[in-house]
Amino acid sequence: MGANETPPPKPARPPTQPPAQPPTQPSAQSSAQPPAQPPAQSSAPPPERPAAPPPPGGSGLVISKRLLWVHGGAYPLENIVRVHTFVLRPRRGEAVARFLKRGGITIAVLLILMYLADEFSPRSYDSYGSSSSESGGFIGFAIFVTVALLIYFFGDMASVAFAGSHDVLAIETNGRSTALVTGKREYLNQLVRSIAEAIDKPDAEFRATVGTLAITNYGNYFFGDSVNMYGGSGNTGVMK
Repeated sequence: MGANETPPPKPARPPTQPPAQPPTQPSAQSSAQPPAQPPAQSSAPPPERPAAPPPPGGSGLVISKRLLWVHGGAYPLENIVRVHTFVLRPRRGEAVARFLKRGGITIAVLLILMYLADEFSPRSYDSYGSSSSESGGFIGFAIFVTVALLIYFFGDMASVAFAGSHDVLAIETNGRSTALVTGKREYLNQLVRSIAEAIDKPDAEFRATVGTLAITNYGNYFFGDSVNMYGGSGNTGVMK
């Protein structure tokens, strides 16, 4: 190597890197999640249930949920044994006969009381020797009661004798209950078919408008079936 030649540069040493540190694991306390808290229960009272709707009663005939409602009264469809129409006629002849019987008995009792009062009452004699009974007050009261009874009996007879007939729809159950509604005969016949069909259909529902009967004593009307019986003894009625 000459004197003017420069020596070759020495290779540079690479910078030393610090040793890689292994990744630190998170501590158990930092990795653990806090336990889930149960939801806080509300102290407010539970909401009230809505009130049940009123039954489908009222002035009409309604079938709903296997029940037949007639003017507010409920009849289960499975308990219905007969649905039919007929003419409800008043017992006019019997009403007249009852009035005549009552009136005759009342007048007969009045005559008997008047006779007894005249026979057993003390008599007074006037200056001419004629006698007079002192039972005038009792006889007057008896006549007043008799007239009042005759007026009452006549009114009872007139309420039946002058009453009209009604076309009715009768719904009979397997007990003693019977529902009666009124209307036009053709309309009632359609209701008979509708009710009969609803008995065999679990989901049947319909509503109809019918009339009511303003009758205080059904004994004054021919109600139900009429049967002619010939012979026998001790016949008291008809068994269904």
